[in-house]
Amino acid sequence: MKILYLGDVVGRAGRKAVKEHLPRLRAEWRLDFVVVNGENASNGMGLSGDHAKLLFEAGADCVTLGDHAFDQKDMMQYIQSDSRIIRPLNYAQGDVPGRGHRIFDVRGKKVLVLQALGQVFMKRPYADPFSAVDRVLKAHPRGGLVQAIIVDMHCEATSEKMGMGHFCDGRASLVVGSHTHVPTADTQILDKGTAFQADAGMCGDYNSVIGMEKAEPMRRFITGMPKARFTPALGEATLSGVYVETDDRSGVATRIEMVRQGGRLSQAGPA
Repeated sequence: MKILYLGDVVGRAGRKAVKEHLPRLRAEWRLDFVVVNGENASNGMGLSGDHAKLLFEAGADCVTLGDHAFDQKDMMQYIQSDSRIIRPLNYAQGDVPGRGHRIFDVRGKKVLVLQALGQVFMKRPYADPFSAVDRVLKAHPRGGLVQAIIVDMHCEATSEKMGMGHFCDGRASLVVGSHTHVPTADTQILDKGTAFQADAGMCGDYNSVIGMEKAEPMRRFITGMPKARFTPALGEATLSGVYVETDDRSGVATRIEMVRQGGRLSQAGPA
């Protein structure tokens, strides 16, 4: 199976890049399944129902969220009507709208997508992501009930993301980090056949501070004082993510490549 995962879509520039590039990439790379992290797609904070529709129309099969899952209030209701949107497994205790994992049918092949929030350096004390992921993976063995498993680890610390990669090695097809908006250079296949990258980067304008216009973040760094809200940068965006190929019988990753398309970053993708 040929799978594409795209990192956090940031604002209008990120949405535009997905709309422009994803249909072409689906055709050129003959993609079977596409996951897009959309948690910053609406003004840099959360995802609205209208912008979720745009990502699906562009070619996403699944949209994951993150710690800003419900910053756009209509998502509280919208996520219950569209099961293609996945919020974190461990977002909160008790009754939370939506679901943290789902099995998708891809022409008779089953793909499991799940997302967890990390705990290190995060603002809220989320529940243990490792036990949450463990429960789902135990119920859905790779190569058995499902042909491919994608774990989106949404957190600050690369160490925690790497920990999740090794924790899932041999059980997931891909473990990929999101949230920090900067692509890491550790693309690899782990010892037991799980593809891994600590952070996929963002789909956004890299002439920015992690996707935001530079003036306000720089003011806060220099003076320690906020003056205005962060606003997403509007320059040409780079589509950032990872491309993975898996064996349909075992779910083992056989190939992983960094993806960077458009914008100001050096270009990358499967040859």
